[in-house]
Amino acid sequence: MKAEDVQGGTRARMRTELLVSLGILAAVALLPAIVANEYWRGVFIVSMYFAMLAAAWNLLAGYTGQLSLAPAAFGMIGGYVTGLLSYHYNAPPMVGIPAAIVVSGLIGFVLGRIVLRLRGPYLALTTLSFAEIVRLIISNSIEITRGDLGLNVPGIFDHRLAYYYAMLAVLLAVQLGLYFLLRTPAGLYLRAIRDDEIAAASRGVKIVLWKTNAFTLSAAISGLAGALYGHFAQFVSPELGLISQTGIIISMVVIGGLGTLPGPIGAAFLVYIASEFLRGFGGYQLIVFALLVIIFSRFFREGLWGLLRRAFERARARPATAQAAE
Repeated sequence: MKAEDVQGGTRARMRTELLVSLGILAAVALLPAIVANEYWRGVFIVSMYFAMLAAAWNLLAGYTGQLSLAPAAFGMIGGYVTGLLSYHYNAPPMVGIPAAIVVSGLIGFVLGRIVLRLRGPYLALTTLSFAEIVRLIISNSIEITRGDLGLNVPGIFDHRLAYYYAMLAVLLAVQLGLYFLLRTPAGLYLRAIRDDEIAAASRGVKIVLWKTNAFTLSAAISGLAGALYGHFAQFVSPELGLISQTGIIISMVVIGGLGTLPGPIGAAFLVYIASEFLRGFGGYQLIVFALLVIIFSRFFREGLWGLLRRAFERARARPATAQAAE
Protein backbone atom coordinates (compact mmCIF):
# COMPACT_ATOMS: atom_id res chain seq x y z
CA MET A 1 0.00 0.00 0.00
CA LYS A 2 1.34 3.42 -0.94
CA ALA A 3 2.21 5.98 1.72
CA GLU A 4 -0.28 8.40 0.16
CA ASP A 5 -3.08 5.84 0.58
CA VAL A 6 -2.16 5.26 4.22
CA GLN A 7 -2.04 8.99 4.91
CA GLY A 8 -5.35 9.51 3.11
CA GLY A 9 -6.95 6.74 5.17
CA THR A 10 -5.60 8.27 8.38
CA ARG A 11 -7.00 11.68 7.49
CA ALA A 12 -10.39 10.22 6.58
CA ARG A 13 -10.48 8.37 9.90
CA MET A 14 -9.54 11.53 11.77
CA ARG A 15 -12.29 13.50 10.01
CA THR A 16 -14.78 10.88 11.17
CA GLU A 17 -13.40 11.09 14.70
CA LEU A 18 -13.69 14.87 14.64
CA LEU A 19 -17.32 14.69 13.52
CA VAL A 20 -18.11 12.22 16.32
CA SER A 21 -16.31 14.49 18.81
CA LEU A 22 -18.36 17.46 17.65
CA GLY A 23 -21.50 15.33 17.97
CA ILE A 24 -20.62 14.46 21.58
CA LEU A 25 -19.99 18.11 22.41
CA ALA A 26 -23.23 19.15 20.69
CA ALA A 27 -25.10 16.65 22.88
CA VAL A 28 -23.34 18.07 25.94
CA ALA A 29 -24.38 21.58 24.88
CA LEU A 30 -28.03 20.46 24.93
CA LEU A 31 -27.87 18.79 28.36
CA PRO A 32 -28.76 21.93 30.39
CA ALA A 33 -32.06 22.10 28.52
CA ILE A 34 -32.82 18.56 29.71
CA VAL A 35 -31.18 18.52 33.15
CA ALA A 36 -32.15 21.51 35.30
CA ASN A 37 -30.65 20.13 38.53
CA GLU A 38 -27.72 22.37 39.55
CA TYR A 39 -25.85 19.50 41.20
CA TRP A 40 -25.79 17.45 38.00
CA ARG A 41 -24.81 20.48 35.96
CA GLY A 42 -21.84 20.74 38.29
CA VAL A 43 -21.06 17.07 37.65
CA PHE A 44 -21.06 17.74 33.90
CA ILE A 45 -18.68 20.69 34.39
CA VAL A 46 -16.25 18.54 36.36
CA SER A 47 -16.58 15.90 33.63
CA MET A 48 -15.39 18.53 31.14
CA TYR A 49 -12.39 19.23 33.38
CA PHE A 50 -11.50 15.54 33.28
CA ALA A 51 -12.18 15.44 29.52
CA MET A 52 -9.50 18.13 29.00
CA LEU A 53 -7.04 16.22 31.17
CA ALA A 54 -7.86 13.00 29.31
CA ALA A 55 -7.37 14.69 25.91
CA ALA A 56 -4.03 16.10 27.09
CA TRP A 57 -2.81 12.73 28.40
CA ASN A 58 -4.04 11.01 25.24
CA LEU A 59 -1.83 13.30 23.13
CA LEU A 60 1.16 12.11 25.10
CA ALA A 61 0.34 8.43 25.62
CA GLY A 62 -2.05 7.67 22.75
CA TYR A 63 -0.34 9.56 19.94
CA THR A 64 3.29 9.73 21.13
CA GLY A 65 3.52 6.52 23.14
CA GLN A 66 4.92 8.12 26.30
CA LEU A 67 3.47 6.86 29.59
CA SER A 68 3.40 9.81 31.99
CA LEU A 69 1.81 9.48 35.42
CA ALA A 70 1.62 13.22 36.07
CA PRO A 71 -1.49 14.58 34.28
CA ALA A 72 -3.32 15.29 37.54
CA ALA A 73 -0.22 16.98 38.93
CA PHE A 74 -0.14 19.45 36.05
CA GLY A 75 -3.84 20.12 36.57
CA MET A 76 -3.05 20.83 40.22
CA ILE A 77 -0.18 23.13 39.22
CA GLY A 78 -2.48 25.12 36.93
CA GLY A 79 -5.07 25.50 39.68
CA TYR A 80 -2.48 26.64 42.21
CA VAL A 81 -0.79 29.12 39.85
CA THR A 82 -3.99 31.10 39.28
CA GLY A 83 -5.03 30.60 42.92
CA LEU A 84 -1.73 31.85 44.36
CA LEU A 85 -1.62 34.85 42.05
CA SER A 86 -5.09 35.81 43.21
CA TYR A 87 -4.48 35.03 46.89
CA HIS A 88 -1.16 36.88 47.25
CA TYR A 89 -1.33 39.54 44.52
CA ASN A 90 -5.07 39.97 43.81
CA ALA A 91 -4.45 39.05 40.17
CA PRO A 92 -7.68 38.65 38.18
CA PRO A 93 -8.52 35.33 36.48
CA MET A 94 -7.69 36.83 33.08
CA VAL A 95 -4.10 37.04 34.33
CA GLY A 96 -4.07 33.85 36.39
CA ILE A 97 -5.38 31.51 33.68
CA PRO A 98 -2.77 32.45 31.00
CA ALA A 99 -0.11 32.30 33.72
CA ALA A 100 -1.28 28.79 34.64
CA ILE A 101 -0.92 27.70 31.01
CA VAL A 102 2.57 29.20 30.69
CA VAL A 103 3.91 27.92 34.02
CA SER A 104 2.52 24.42 33.49
CA GLY A 105 3.94 24.35 29.97
CA LEU A 106 7.37 25.54 31.14
CA ILE A 107 7.50 22.94 33.91
CA GLY A 108 6.41 20.33 31.38
CA PHE A 109 9.17 21.46 29.01
CA VAL A 110 11.87 21.25 31.70
CA LEU A 111 10.63 17.91 32.98
CA GLY A 112 10.35 16.61 29.43
CA ARG A 113 13.96 17.53 28.64
CA ILE A 114 15.03 15.60 31.74
CA VAL A 115 12.92 12.44 31.55
CA LEU A 116 12.01 11.83 27.92
CA ARG A 117 15.23 10.02 27.14
CA LEU A 118 13.83 7.33 29.42
CA ARG A 119 11.37 4.71 28.25
CA GLY A 120 8.61 2.49 29.56
CA PRO A 121 8.50 1.92 33.32
CA TYR A 122 11.43 4.28 33.97
CA LEU A 123 9.54 7.19 32.44
CA ALA A 124 6.36 6.25 34.30
CA LEU A 125 8.14 6.01 37.67
CA THR A 126 10.02 9.27 37.14
CA THR A 127 6.86 11.23 36.30
CA LEU A 128 5.05 9.57 39.22
CA SER A 129 7.87 10.69 41.54
CA PHE A 130 7.65 14.22 40.14
CA ALA A 131 3.89 14.31 40.72
CA GLU A 132 4.23 13.16 44.32
CA ILE A 133 7.08 15.59 45.04
CA VAL A 134 5.02 18.53 43.74
CA ARG A 135 2.01 17.46 45.78
CA LEU A 136 4.10 17.14 48.96
CA ILE A 137 5.74 20.54 48.40
CA ILE A 138 2.30 22.14 48.08
CA SER A 139 1.03 20.25 51.15
CA ASN A 140 3.96 21.35 53.30
CA SER A 141 4.35 24.96 52.12
CA ILE A 142 1.72 26.11 54.60
CA GLU A 143 2.74 29.78 54.68
CA ILE A 144 2.43 30.04 50.89
CA THR A 145 -0.25 27.54 49.86
CA ARG A 146 -2.07 26.99 53.20
CA GLY A 147 -1.07 23.33 52.90
CA ASP A 148 -3.78 20.70 53.19
CA LEU A 149 -6.31 23.37 54.14
CA GLY A 150 -6.49 24.30 50.49
CA LEU A 151 -6.65 27.68 48.83
CA ASN A 152 -9.66 29.81 48.02
CA VAL A 153 -9.87 30.88 44.40
CA PRO A 154 -12.16 33.67 43.13
CA GLY A 155 -14.96 32.78 40.75
CA ILE A 156 -15.36 34.18 37.27
CA PHE A 157 -19.11 34.01 36.70
CA ASP A 158 -22.17 34.42 38.87
CA HIS A 159 -24.13 31.57 37.32
CA ARG A 160 -23.22 27.90 36.96
CA LEU A 161 -24.58 27.84 33.41
CA ALA A 162 -21.95 30.40 32.36
CA TYR A 163 -19.20 28.10 33.70
CA TYR A 164 -20.83 25.23 31.83
CA TYR A 165 -20.63 26.85 28.42
CA ALA A 166 -17.22 28.43 29.08
CA MET A 167 -15.77 25.00 29.90
CA LEU A 168 -17.52 23.52 26.88
CA ALA A 169 -16.08 26.23 24.60
CA VAL A 170 -12.55 25.57 25.89
CA LEU A 171 -12.99 21.80 25.51
CA LEU A 172 -14.15 22.36 21.93
CA ALA A 173 -11.11 24.56 21.25
CA VAL A 174 -8.81 21.87 22.69
CA GLN A 175 -10.36 19.17 20.50
CA LEU A 176 -10.13 21.30 17.36
CA GLY A 177 -6.55 22.28 18.19
CA LEU A 178 -5.50 18.64 18.64
CA TYR A 179 -7.28 17.65 15.43
CA PHE A 180 -5.48 20.28 13.33
CA LEU A 181 -2.17 19.54 15.05
CA LEU A 182 -2.43 15.82 14.32
CA ARG A 183 -3.14 16.53 10.63
CA THR A 184 0.16 18.42 10.27
CA PRO A 185 3.61 16.85 9.79
CA ALA A 186 4.03 17.22 13.57
CA GLY A 187 1.21 14.73 14.04
CA LEU A 188 2.92 12.31 11.67
CA TYR A 189 6.16 12.63 13.64
CA LEU A 190 4.39 11.92 16.93
CA ARG A 191 2.68 8.81 15.57
CA ALA A 192 5.94 7.65 14.00
CA ILE A 193 7.64 7.93 17.39
CA ARG A 194 4.81 5.96 18.98
CA ASP A 195 4.97 3.18 16.38
CA ASP A 196 8.75 2.78 16.11
CA GLU A 197 11.25 5.22 17.60
CA ILE A 198 14.25 3.66 15.88
CA ALA A 199 12.64 3.74 12.45
CA ALA A 200 11.48 7.33 13.02
CA ALA A 201 14.97 8.41 14.06
CA SER A 202 16.45 6.74 10.98
CA ARG A 203 14.13 8.87 8.82
CA GLY A 204 15.36 12.08 10.46
CA VAL A 205 12.68 12.63 13.10
CA LYS A 206 14.13 14.43 16.12
CA ILE A 207 12.83 12.10 18.79
CA VAL A 208 13.60 14.05 21.97
CA LEU A 209 12.46 17.35 20.44
CA TRP A 210 9.04 16.06 19.42
CA LYS A 211 8.56 14.11 22.64
CA THR A 212 9.34 17.30 24.55
CA ASN A 213 6.95 19.32 22.40
CA ALA A 214 4.16 16.82 23.08
CA PHE A 215 4.96 16.78 26.80
CA THR A 216 4.95 20.58 26.95
CA LEU A 217 1.63 20.91 25.12
CA SER A 218 0.04 18.18 27.24
CA ALA A 219 1.19 19.91 30.43
CA ALA A 220 -0.09 23.30 29.21
CA ILE A 221 -3.55 21.89 28.41
CA SER A 222 -3.65 20.19 31.83
CA GLY A 223 -2.68 23.48 33.49
CA LEU A 224 -5.47 25.26 31.62
CA ALA A 225 -7.97 22.63 32.78
CA GLY A 226 -6.79 22.94 36.38
CA ALA A 227 -7.05 26.73 36.33
CA LEU A 228 -10.59 26.64 34.97
CA TYR A 229 -11.59 24.02 37.51
CA GLY A 230 -10.11 26.09 40.34
CA HIS A 231 -12.16 29.14 39.36
CA PHE A 232 -15.29 27.01 39.03
CA ALA A 233 -14.87 25.22 42.37
CA GLN A 234 -13.43 28.41 43.92
CA PHE A 235 -11.06 26.12 45.79
CA VAL A 236 -7.93 24.07 45.10
CA SER A 237 -6.16 21.58 47.33
CA PRO A 238 -3.34 19.01 47.08
CA GLU A 239 -5.99 16.33 46.55
CA LEU A 240 -6.15 17.43 42.91
CA GLY A 241 -2.74 15.81 42.42
CA LEU A 242 -3.41 12.47 44.06
CA ILE A 243 -2.39 9.37 42.10
CA SER A 244 -6.04 8.25 42.24
CA GLN A 245 -6.91 11.29 40.11
CA THR A 246 -4.34 10.22 37.54
CA GLY A 247 -5.82 6.71 37.65
CA ILE A 248 -9.24 8.09 36.77
CA ILE A 249 -7.77 10.04 33.84
CA ILE A 250 -5.95 6.98 32.51
CA SER A 251 -9.08 4.84 32.87
CA MET A 252 -11.05 7.39 30.83
CA VAL A 253 -8.55 7.25 27.97
CA VAL A 254 -8.17 3.46 27.98
CA ILE A 255 -11.91 2.80 28.22
CA GLY A 256 -12.72 5.43 25.58
CA GLY A 257 -9.99 4.52 23.14
CA LEU A 258 -6.26 5.25 23.34
CA GLY A 259 -5.04 7.29 20.37
CA THR A 260 -8.50 8.46 19.27
CA LEU A 261 -10.15 11.88 19.41
CA PRO A 262 -13.71 11.09 20.57
CA GLY A 263 -12.89 8.17 22.89
CA PRO A 264 -11.32 10.05 25.82
CA ILE A 265 -13.86 12.88 25.95
CA GLY A 266 -16.84 10.53 25.60
CA ALA A 267 -15.47 8.21 28.28
CA ALA A 268 -14.70 11.17 30.55
CA PHE A 269 -18.42 11.86 30.83
CA LEU A 270 -19.35 8.20 31.15
CA VAL A 271 -16.72 7.41 33.79
CA TYR A 272 -17.21 10.50 35.92
CA ILE A 273 -21.01 10.30 35.82
CA ALA A 274 -20.77 6.59 36.67
CA SER A 275 -18.45 7.44 39.56
CA GLU A 276 -21.15 9.72 40.96
CA PHE A 277 -23.64 6.85 40.95
CA LEU A 278 -21.04 4.57 42.56
CA ARG A 279 -19.94 7.13 45.15
CA GLY A 280 -22.11 5.49 47.80
CA PHE A 281 -20.04 2.30 47.50
CA GLY A 282 -16.87 4.03 48.69
CA GLY A 283 -13.60 2.65 47.35
CA TYR A 284 -15.37 0.04 45.25
CA GLN A 285 -15.76 2.54 42.41
CA LEU A 286 -11.98 2.50 41.93
CA ILE A 287 -12.04 -1.30 41.83
CA VAL A 288 -14.74 -1.21 39.15
CA PHE A 289 -12.77 1.20 36.97
CA ALA A 290 -9.55 -0.76 37.49
CA LEU A 291 -11.29 -3.93 36.32
CA LEU A 292 -12.67 -2.10 33.28
CA VAL A 293 -9.18 -0.86 32.39
CA ILE A 294 -7.82 -4.42 32.64
CA ILE A 295 -10.64 -5.79 30.46
CA PHE A 296 -10.33 -3.08 27.81
CA SER A 297 -6.52 -3.27 27.78
CA ARG A 298 -6.66 -7.05 27.31
CA PHE A 299 -9.58 -7.53 24.94
CA PHE A 300 -10.61 -4.16 23.47
CA ARG A 301 -7.45 -2.17 22.75
CA GLU A 302 -9.35 0.49 20.77
CA GLY A 303 -11.80 1.11 23.60
CA LEU A 304 -15.44 2.01 23.27
CA TRP A 305 -14.78 4.08 20.17
CA GLY A 306 -13.15 1.09 18.46
CA LEU A 307 -16.10 -1.15 19.35
CA LEU A 308 -18.60 1.39 18.01
CA ARG A 309 -16.59 1.96 14.83
CA ARG A 310 -16.32 -1.75 14.08
CA ALA A 311 -20.04 -2.27 14.75
CA PHE A 312 -20.87 0.57 12.35
CA GLU A 313 -18.54 -0.83 9.67
CA ARG A 314 -20.14 -4.30 9.98
CA ALA A 315 -23.63 -2.80 9.77
CA ARG A 316 -22.65 -0.82 6.67
CA ALA A 317 -21.06 -3.87 5.07
CA ARG A 318 -24.12 -6.14 5.47
CA PRO A 319 -26.22 -4.55 2.67
CA ALA A 320 -23.29 -4.72 0.27
CA THR A 321 -22.68 -8.38 1.14
CA ALA A 322 -26.36 -9.23 0.71
CA GLN A 323 -26.48 -7.41 -2.62
CA ALA A 324 -23.39 -9.27 -3.85
CA ALA A 325 -24.95 -12.60 -2.82
CA GLU A 326 -28.02 -11.85 -4.91
